[in-house]
Amino acid sequence: MSSVDQSARRRWWGLTLIAAAQFMVIMDTSIIGVALPRIQADLGFSQENLSWVFNAYVVAFGGLLLLGGRLSDMLGARRMFATGWLVLLVGSVVAGAAGEIWVELLGRAVQGAGAALIAPSALTLLMMLFGSEPAQLGKALAIYGAAAPAGGTAGVFLGGVITEYLSWPWVFYISVPIAVLALAVIPTLMPVGVAQRGSIDLLGAITVTAGLAVAVYAVVRAPEAGWASVETIVAVVLLGAFLLVQAKRKAPLVRLGIFRTPQLGAANIAQLLLGGAWIPMWFFLNLYLQQVLGFGAFASGSALLPMTTAIMLLMVVVAPRLTARFGVKAMVVSGLVLLAAGLGWLALVRPDGNYWVDVLPASLVAATGMALAFVPSLGTAISSARPEEGGLASGIVNTSYQIGSALGLAAMTALAASYGAGQLGDVEALTTGVSAAFIGAAGIAVVGALIASGTLRGRRAIAADAEREPVNA
Repeated sequence: MSSVDQSARRRWWGLTLIAAAQFMVIMDTSIIGVALPRIQADLGFSQENLSWVFNAYVVAFGGLLLLGGRLSDMLGARRMFATGWLVLLVGSVVAGAAGEIWVELLGRAVQGAGAALIAPSALTLLMMLFGSEPAQLGKALAIYGAAAPAGGTAGVFLGGVITEYLSWPWVFYISVPIAVLALAVIPTLMPVGVAQRGSIDLLGAITVTAGLAVAVYAVVRAPEAGWASVETIVAVVLLGAFLLVQAKRKAPLVRLGIFRTPQLGAANIAQLLLGGAWIPMWFFLNLYLQQVLGFGAFASGSALLPMTTAIMLLMVVVAPRLTARFGVKAMVVSGLVLLAAGLGWLALVRPDGNYWVDVLPASLVAATGMALAFVPSLGTAISSARPEEGGLASGIVNTSYQIGSALGLAAMTALAASYGAGQLGDVEALTTGVSAAFIGAAGIAVVGALIASGTLRGRRAIAADAEREPVNA
């Protein structure tokens, strides 16, 4: 085999590892869904606070992603990729061994911190491997994008199997052997890259992570404390401080001028609202299947397989072709509209509902919308940035999606609770609350479609800019 063939083969094996990283960070969000009722019973979570098993991971993930992106650019993507896997391994052990609520949340937060180092460095490594070949890059991004729903599929199904036939701690322990294998092959498969000089903006990382965590907590407590609570004020102050620090620093965590890059800001808003609509649907659909329809853990995980499998196939096979034909804007807008339609359909769920009538068709419509919108908005957000800011752009887009997920879930949890979802044992009240959450999530998707329609540029506008560039050069 020639050296060229060996290099190409190693590059695609490298993509396999990168896709596995995306698979893992998403699996670690979805695998707990089916196990949540068992975790709630064993550790004593209330219905309102149960979402923090998810949010502890997502807030740490989203809040530290910008720091992860910066560290990837400064210290080298491969080094931070390996560090992230090691941190994820430690967090998985702590979460699985937890016997108290605070230990569980700590383990989940450590897992999220590991994911925050893995995700931006993985995308940077992908661009290093395929960025010089646009045709190959498109295929690589499609595979990377499909790894997310694949992780969701595996997480939902494995979570059901493990919870049903082993015990819930194993939904965390399953990450350990995968992390060990990844650490073993990283030196062989991943390019070294070039580290950049500069300082690390720790104050920015602290203020943005703390601000986002308090913001999520404020949203959860809004039905009791109101929107003008102390938590809300603290969140605004912390996030304002973060922006001030970024504007004043010579080497900020986030160069604020990056948001003036055409398409980047709009694509990130689409990702934020996509996460804000999709994750609440997944969370409350799990609760509906188990606590209303009475599905066991294995049956619940199996019931969500058609939806997540459809997303994976649509992302790999359909979405890239449709994007090439119709453009990013058309795909993102139509995807968000379809997601809203599926959520609106799910809002019709009944206390005495039927999976085949009330869940399956609507979930497939929502899955189609998610698949159509996710890949083009992700690819646009990453490819719009300068090559030397690949880690930053990766961190920003991952932050947008994860923080959208956390805030969306927090808001829909508060909404569901206000409609009675917190009343344990009351199936009718729980169904009403779940239905309200689906309606709220549909509203988020509609807002996303409207904003994408007004901010993303169509193919004609992009083509016109491309024609003017040589004249201005």
